[in-house]
Amino acid sequence: MDNADFAQLIDSPRAWQMTVIAFFACFLACGMQFTFGVFFRPMAEEFGASHASAATIFAITASLSNLMGIVSGSLADRLGPRRVLVAGAISLGLGLYLTSRIHHIQMAYATYGICVGIGVSLTYVPVVAMVGGWFRERRTTALGITVSGIGCGTLLLVPLAAVAIEHLGWRGAYRLASVITAGGLLTCAALAQAPPVPAIRVASRLRAIIRTRSFLTLYASSTLSSMAIFVPFVYLPVFAQARGVSEVRAATLIGFIGASSVVGRLGLGALADRFEVLKLYKVAMFLLGASFALWALPGGYASLALFAIVMGAAYGGWVVTLPAVLAEIFGVEGLGATLGAVYSGGAVSAIIGTPLAGYLIDRTGSYLWAAGLAGGCALAGFFIVLPLQRTTAPAAQSTVAA
Repeated sequence: MDNADFAQLIDSPRAWQMTVIAFFACFLACGMQFTFGVFFRPMAEEFGASHASAATIFAITASLSNLMGIVSGSLADRLGPRRVLVAGAISLGLGLYLTSRIHHIQMAYATYGICVGIGVSLTYVPVVAMVGGWFRERRTTALGITVSGIGCGTLLLVPLAAVAIEHLGWRGAYRLASVITAGGLLTCAALAQAPPVPAIRVASRLRAIIRTRSFLTLYASSTLSSMAIFVPFVYLPVFAQARGVSEVRAATLIGFIGASSVVGRLGLGALADRFEVLKLYKVAMFLLGASFALWALPGGYASLALFAIVMGAAYGGWVVTLPAVLAEIFGVEGLGATLGAVYSGGAVSAIIGTPLAGYLIDRTGSYLWAAGLAGGCALAGFFIVLPLQRTTAPAAQSTVAA
């Protein structure tokens, strides 16, 4: 492909079509993943599981969805997003269906934890990298639209899951979700197209990137900040129910996170096209950590809703600016592998942090320890990234779009 053809495709109507497809892929895969907080209580009660034991299911899912991102990103760079998305649809649909058939909580570690985790990893990183490669001038705006699918999916699917559980039970709700999720993702896969970026040697380039100080800084801060994201999705609905909130209203708190995250994603995505994206990334990280002070406020449903809204907006801003920062510093060629490498740090947060938060709740009887752990880790991530300046790493100097 010559430079003229490349210029015509970048930021073209076809690029925006890929953005819409990526939006719906994130809506289904990530939105379904974050419904786990609604399924948490009925599953734990049926099997007599502790907070830490049941939370391990989500910990495995979140860990694999982040850890496997480096594999799915590299595969998408080499094979294109379509084949990878097909595999993700099959893994997600199968995992949800098999979870509806389990008879012991430990079986969900494999059916939900592994299958759903792999399915999300085969969806999220490939579609985000796909959109990043289709744009130059409006990249952050397009990425904001893409990842807002997570928030919209959370906003709609979480309360719908709660209603489905009321009418069908948690097993029936998972069977219904397996059909809808797999079918929708297969449709997205059929329409997805690889971005028109030049072919490169992804493996050698990634090795050069991960040795840079900029990458190590972003990796460490992202790993710590992931803690603040996972904890509320697992424990906020259960905490609200412990305060006497109904199951559906408690689930709606996760919907508030999803709705406000859409505002954060679209708002910071638009601002990043006009202002330095790295500064906006730092602001989002600070607000993410500071928001957990609101969880500790005394009061009823209103205070929890306020926390969900502020935390969601900051979380949305963090999600949309991180890929943009990586594309700006390291370029878009091989972006899937770079994204996957950074997101792999979230596996540490998920597999250690989420069960640790459950352990603290079980030992102390208070959910505030979990909130303090999450907020403290996010603020630590902010202080780690604070000195990072806007410089181009050596591995990205020859890229097409930075």
